[in-house]
Amino acid sequence: MHCEMLEKLNTLETRYNELERLMAEQAMEYEAVAGYARERSELEPVVEKYREYRETQRRLEDARSLLSDGSDMAELAGAEIAELEPRLATLEAEIKTLLLPKDPRDNKNVIMEIRAGTGGDEAGIFAADLFRMYHRYAEGRGWRVETLSSNETGVGGLKEVIFEVKGRGAYSRLKYESGVHRVQRVPVTESQGRIHTSTATVAVLAEVEEVEIEIPERDVQLDTFKSAGAGGQNVQKNMTAVRLTHLPTGMVITCQDERSLLQNKERAWSILRARLYEMEAARRQAEQAADRRSQVGSGERAEKIRTYNYPQSRVTDHRIGVSSHNLPAVMDGGLDQFIDELAMREQVERLAEA
Repeated sequence: MHCEMLEKLNTLETRYNELERLMAEQAMEYEAVAGYARERSELEPVVEKYREYRETQRRLEDARSLLSDGSDMAELAGAEIAELEPRLATLEAEIKTLLLPKDPRDNKNVIMEIRAGTGGDEAGIFAADLFRMYHRYAEGRGWRVETLSSNETGVGGLKEVIFEVKGRGAYSRLKYESGVHRVQRVPVTESQGRIHTSTATVAVLAEVEEVEIEIPERDVQLDTFKSAGAGGQNVQKNMTAVRLTHLPTGMVITCQDERSLLQNKERAWSILRARLYEMEAARRQAEQAADRRSQVGSGERAEKIRTYNYPQSRVTDHRIGVSSHNLPAVMDGGLDQFIDELAMREQVERLAEA
């Protein structure tokens, strides 16, 4: 391990020890302690791994000394060296991964948007299936899902649904789901048993706080109207629905699922902030000539990140060439096999660049 990395690790360990001291000294200052605890929990994985690395290195040096002395313990020392050397290399690789710059959005809640693409009514049904899939995935990880806006079709599908997933690390996992998803199956609307191909687009946006992006009120036109969605007579009679138009970009956000004007307004602003933040992030990365995956593409069948083939009970992620032959389990929220592989390959690429 080179000197710069060791120096950085020593600095992190010093800070970790300082945080433990501060937490003990200011135990009654709950707000301060909570801040120290958050910082400490972020440092803990790399500090623990570094301490294990040092202990392994110490044991390895002791074993090498015994081997070079030619003592009666030489055979035992040789066996320990054979065990410790690969472990030390593994720990170093793990530490390098932990030291990679974190995406500041990784621990944020996410706003997800699913829209029916090519395929008519079947595309809307598939969009609803994806919504259920993500709902199940979130439930399995203890996250909470709140629907912000939805537009249903007459056959049990969704033209569009926007929802928020709340939970630590939600963005770090769900960010890989952005893109075009393709389904191949016999639709319920098909009378002759023919297999159709349809698509739905998924966009994943990190939730953005008001302080993170400034949107001048003069740039936004606010309109209110009567809700056309569910909610009973109270919603239908009152002006509770909200439409925000971002004048510089022409972006339009509509929210009408809540019973109050204030709730719909807050949700519309939340979606607008997330979309504008994502646009700005994309612009910066483009300026730096960074390779950035398109969020949703155009929804055409050829632009796909994943295919769900019902006749063969197969789900294939085309970015990594990984397939599952248990489609029902995937649709029930079993996405980790894809997300784990995508996360690992991203880390490998970032390590290579570093």
